[in-house]
Amino acid sequence: MSQTEKALITKKATREAFGDEIVQLGKENKNIFVIDIDIGKSCKTGEFIKQLPKQHVNVGIAEQNGAGLAAGLATTGKIPFVSTYAVFGSLRMAEQIRQEVCYPNLNVKIACSHGGLTPGNDGGSHQAIEDMGVLRSFPNMTVIMGSDYHSTRKLIRQAANTYGPMYLRFTRDAVPVIYDENEEFIIGKAKKVKTGKDIAIIANGDTVYLALEAVKTLEDQGISATLFDMHTVKPLDREAVVECLNIGNIVTIEDHNILNGLGSAVCEVAAEEGRGRVKRIGVQDRFGESAPYEKLLEINGITIENIIKTAKEMLS
Repeated sequence: MSQTEKALITKKATREAFGDEIVQLGKENKNIFVIDIDIGKSCKTGEFIKQLPKQHVNVGIAEQNGAGLAAGLATTGKIPFVSTYAVFGSLRMAEQIRQEVCYPNLNVKIACSHGGLTPGNDGGSHQAIEDMGVLRSFPNMTVIMGSDYHSTRKLIRQAANTYGPMYLRFTRDAVPVIYDENEEFIIGKAKKVKTGKDIAIIANGDTVYLALEAVKTLEDQGISATLFDMHTVKPLDREAVVECLNIGNIVTIEDHNILNGLGSAVCEVAAEEGRGRVKRIGVQDRFGESAPYEKLLEINGITIENIIKTAKEMLS
């Protein structure tokens, strides 16, 4: 792809999708609340605060209190969205999410920006590379990451209208817009982006665009690939994974540690089915560092070139 072509790609951070959609949801349903952890500007809840102040609470820099408050609100019929950074929403609040949200199965949504390596120059302390893996191990929890602005808005809306604890992960950096605004998404049902017969690729979040570009190149080289956008890591769409296992070779791609994330979830299905081969592309079990987002992806092999190389190696 030329620099000119890259410049023409529309990009929007998926945290922007949260900021836009939560305002619409809050206007439609007065039971929807936003619980901020003092970083509303970064998490894009500013417009919600401005337009719906009676449905907003800022607990300050007190993530655990935010989770507890959300749990309490949920017992009264409210639908609270706790908004913070992914590294804090999944780790700092982990015990409260487990004990006070998942254990009693309350209708709390943990809506987190700055997922994966997208915090870039903020460094390893702010890059959540293990969040989805941690929270997918909690019973009753649903784990979701939309791949672009439009898919994220649709998934947020569906999450608001579906009962249960949910973790929604967003990007800090702008990512390419892949889907039309009229495209529909179902929590727990993977979106098939491409159909092919030679190899299967399963990606989620900000890596779906990279996978799509890799698939286009592979097609130009005579290799036919199926591509799934696995926006819901839990519950995983087992039928989609089995369809990929029928092809035989699978490459998974994620902006997350390759341990206990999307790749591990796919491997669990492959092991239980007793067939197929899986290669995982993702963060290589290492902390991030201060660098541009694209450079951090490159360091971990989360690139179009490596997806193509890995697919070819599997087929050879």
